[in-house]
Amino acid sequence: MKRTPGARATRRRARRPLAALTVAASALLAQPLADPGAADTRTVATAAAATENTATVYYSTKTRAWSAYYLHYAPDGGSWTTVPGTRMQAACTDWVKLTVPLGSAQGLKATFTDGAGVWDNNGGRDYALGTGDITVKDGVVAHSDPCADTAPDPGGSRTATVYYATDALGWSTVNLHYQPAGGSWTTVPGVGMEAACTGWWRRTVDLGAATSLKAAFNNGNGIWDNNNGADYTLPAGTTTVRNRTVTADAADPCAAQQPDTEAPTAPTGVTASATGTSVVLSWQPATDNRAVTGYQVTRTGGSAGTTVTDTGSTVLSDTGLQERTAYTYTVRAVDAAGNTSAASAPATVTTGDRPPATTPGRPLGTDPRKDPVYFVLTARFNDGDPTNNRGGSQHVRSGNAANDDPMFRGDFKGLIDKLDYIKGLGFSAVWITPVVLNRSDYDYHGYHGWDFYRVDPRLESAGASYQDLIDAAHAKGMKIYQDVVYNHSSRWGAKGLFTPKVYGIRDTQWSWYYDEPNAGFAYDGLTVEPKSGKSYYNGDLWSTAEPTGNTCLNWGTPTGARSPEGYTLYNCQWPSPTSGMFPSAYYHTCWLGNWEGEDARSCWLHEDLADFDTESPAVQNYLIGAYNKYIDMGVDGFRVDTAVHIPRTTWNRRFLPAIQERVSQRFGADAARGFFVFGEVAAFVNDKWNRGSVNHSAQFYTWKERKEYSADDARAALEMYAYEQAQGPANQPTSRNAFLDGNSYHAPDHSRFSGMHIIDMRMHMNFGDAVNAFHNGKDSDDSTNDATYNVVYVDSHDYGPNKSGERYTGGTDAWAENMALMWTFRGIPTLYYGSETEFQKGRRIDCGPSCPLATTGRAYYGDHLAGTVTASGFGTVASATGPVATTLAQPLARHVQRLNLIRRAVPALQMGQYSTDGISGEMAFKRRYTDTATGTDSFALVTVTHGARFTGIPNGTYKDAVTGETRTVTDGTLAVPAPGKGNLRVYALDLGGANAAPGKVGTDGPYLK
Repeated sequence: MKRTPGARATRRRARRPLAALTVAASALLAQPLADPGAADTRTVATAAAATENTATVYYSTKTRAWSAYYLHYAPDGGSWTTVPGTRMQAACTDWVKLTVPLGSAQGLKATFTDGAGVWDNNGGRDYALGTGDITVKDGVVAHSDPCADTAPDPGGSRTATVYYATDALGWSTVNLHYQPAGGSWTTVPGVGMEAACTGWWRRTVDLGAATSLKAAFNNGNGIWDNNNGADYTLPAGTTTVRNRTVTADAADPCAAQQPDTEAPTAPTGVTASATGTSVVLSWQPATDNRAVTGYQVTRTGGSAGTTVTDTGSTVLSDTGLQERTAYTYTVRAVDAAGNTSAASAPATVTTGDRPPATTPGRPLGTDPRKDPVYFVLTARFNDGDPTNNRGGSQHVRSGNAANDDPMFRGDFKGLIDKLDYIKGLGFSAVWITPVVLNRSDYDYHGYHGWDFYRVDPRLESAGASYQDLIDAAHAKGMKIYQDVVYNHSSRWGAKGLFTPKVYGIRDTQWSWYYDEPNAGFAYDGLTVEPKSGKSYYNGDLWSTAEPTGNTCLNWGTPTGARSPEGYTLYNCQWPSPTSGMFPSAYYHTCWLGNWEGEDARSCWLHEDLADFDTESPAVQNYLIGAYNKYIDMGVDGFRVDTAVHIPRTTWNRRFLPAIQERVSQRFGADAARGFFVFGEVAAFVNDKWNRGSVNHSAQFYTWKERKEYSADDARAALEMYAYEQAQGPANQPTSRNAFLDGNSYHAPDHSRFSGMHIIDMRMHMNFGDAVNAFHNGKDSDDSTNDATYNVVYVDSHDYGPNKSGERYTGGTDAWAENMALMWTFRGIPTLYYGSETEFQKGRRIDCGPSCPLATTGRAYYGDHLAGTVTASGFGTVASATGPVATTLAQPLARHVQRLNLIRRAVPALQMGQYSTDGISGEMAFKRRYTDTATGTDSFALVTVTHGARFTGIPNGTYKDAVTGETRTVTDGTLAVPAPGKGNLRVYALDLGGANAAPGKVGTDGPYLK
């Protein structure tokens, strides 16, 4: 059912203030605005031109049992204090503090210790802190004074006790920023609130003679709830604020709750495995009478002494340890009240030899246009570890069992083993399918995310974790682009945000499917549950009894329909957005009805894809936090799945800035500029604008907003949609960023760039014929912010050209022609795994569990990669044995190798702007790239398959990178005969010195000759 615009527009959301509040310590901090059009008279926090900065660091002692607390620190650019540092002083209950001078530094690195050899160094990364008041609590850094003196005046002044609920927000700390009526605002971000009971935070403040206060709340890291810009008006006395509802003269929401004094159970099943000088530690989740909120991992051994690391996961990767050294780990569980469990049984492990030096956990950061992309379905590419193979509930039904071909077959180990194959083809970036823990009946592809904070164990192995893959790729000079999903979770929900406890009836007919509950078992897709014998166990999701607090309508009553097996179907048996099963605080509650309508951005696409309400702050925080984890691991970019199904306003306000902020924080501005985000804005039509709808067209997502909309994200999405639809295609912004000025390169203008590049859907749809792809592609370039960043492919894991459901089957010559165009025209060439051998050509790409994967375009490729291969460079192979040597000898494999060599040798083909002015020919163009900072100037004339005539070009000597032919131009004209189907000519202007034309690149092959 389509959501009505009015219903959506009336929702009100917690949000950030109108101006971003996460800024450097030296920048102006914007305040929450009561009236966006009025002057703001509040106190504004500025980094005044003081002679010396300071930081007051507060450290939580709630879950520590240290007898003393020391801060060991180094101002940015300065030296560390002498170990153990400076002793911290008692501040208030559960807090110690220390104010440190920073001079002109804008922050400090910090660790904490008890002075007797126990350290909290943020898991080996140290804490990066700024200036002003800073809190560090169980690994979480925020900003406030948790001990601010707000006690009532003895003379009888009024007080206000404010309770704030965060159960829908996921905040780990809360600040109250307030102004007594007639008084002044607190300094941003306000005063710290204290945890009162589960889901509630509390603060009592002195109002003096005032009878009320204005208030806004924030998490100390730039995320605000200021009542949609109006702020909250709260009276004296006790008040609760929950989901924007203010209740005056409220009862204490924690009064009915007995104080939580019960500690969680000690974690069990702690295991540790070492690979080189890294250890992966894992354990079974602990239990608590209310909820476990985190874990403390204590490590002993080595010369660094004892360290304590806080984590919210049940897996910890400990890196950078000493060689051949024994380490012992214990784990404690912590609940919201600060109760800490007893320590787990210890796990001891001994590290091995230090691996070859790499730069782990840091993106390569170079211009993404330099890097051709090889796209793999990780689970179908190459099997390096058969022990993590899993068939799932559809193993037999799909026909995979008969082929001994489990859906989860390939893994990171298999990919690491064949990175040299990909490098030998000439690719320097690998796009992999989503890595988060998936959950569905057929989830090998990765698009059914369940635990977004955990890497799927079916992809990992000892010594071949996701981090190991990233590090291994970087060591070879190769990038990893991670496929990410912001639009939806699996139909089981999203762990840590919302997961329905049950969906329906477990009766005699359905007992094979709905397993018996096992409270001591946690699904991870890999581990076999002992009662059912299944790794795809779902006893935590299904039940015979109706759940307490059920909201799904007509739960458990027969629908009157039958399953394909003839079994009774019940209401609430399958996920539905309209039944009340999924709360509107986290999920949209409608079915998509019109693929070119507003509901395409705000309703479910399919029952297996539970559609997030991406305008909800709780959802935004959940997803931003999850993907920050993978940014921190050093991935080089994100391919964004189903980007068109999220409003552009939400991308531009929330997700894209969050990506840039995180990369900048962790790795610096240069790395942020090189972090490549490209969206799947699927438009399966051949025209420039998707059936006239700008909101559903790929190029639309490359632009910032051009007017202000409501501060409420849901309302803003509707306002933007209506405004841009009314403007229509003719009134959209245009760009010259992809086009030359005559023969000259010009500096591109990215001031209006959104932060998201795109997959070139128009070229993709028209690649049934290369000439069509060329002319259609360049026709859209003036409406794209910078088409030189477009990701260009012929087919993928979803579709072939013209929305064909089959892998491309146009023939080897046509494939060669398509590749020749992709590797020389603007954009980033991308190849779906196996296309270098026309793997599975003409086969249906995806038919779900109704046919064996071996018969589809997602078949297992590893048999073609068996043997050994060593790359000596990008596009060159030093040695290869076995079937992989045969694979590399295939005509298209040789073709793509040489294309990559040529593209790498001519910078204009990588990053250049282009023009067809003064050129005759079917697929002919000129390209130029100039960078005065590096002294680079590259100019090239290209024609694919057909002859061409270039006029008005610079005079000089041109050398063909394919044949090595030299041509001298004296009259601005160069005529090129047709090289033939799949062949091309690349005449580079010889500008001498570092910009000399390369001449012939590589050796003749089946097409390039």
